[in-house]
Amino acid sequence: VQLQASGGGLVQAGDSLRLSCAASGRTFSSYIMGWFRQAPGKEREFVASISRSGGTTNCADSVRGRFTISRDNAKNTVYLQMNSLKSEDTAVYYCAAESNGWVTPRVSDYDYWGQGTLVTVSS
Repeated sequence: VQLQASGGGLVQAGDSLRLSCAASGRTFSSYIMGWFRQAPGKEREFVASISRSGGTTNCADSVRGRFTISRDNAKNTVYLQMNSLKSEDTAVYYCAAESNGWVTPRVSDYDYWGQGTLVTVSS
């Protein structure tokens, strides 16, 4: 599967932004999907993940209550709605696909990665 993330940009603290990740292929619904981010000089970290049907989600403590992951299997797209953005949310955001069916936060469990989209939050 090929993944294309979009929707990043420059926003102010407190603003909202929605990221999208479009997947190629007809088997999108068979993948667990996740969002990760990487700030300059830091390791890539888990943001949120979602099950194949969308019925189960998980997110990092740092974004809980502010970010929401969702998916539309008919459109082969996963979304990350980001509200109440903070300067510490500034990072390149990546979408990823996991084929074993685990709703997992581990970077190493994901098999396919998009190219990333930059989110910059000014304070």
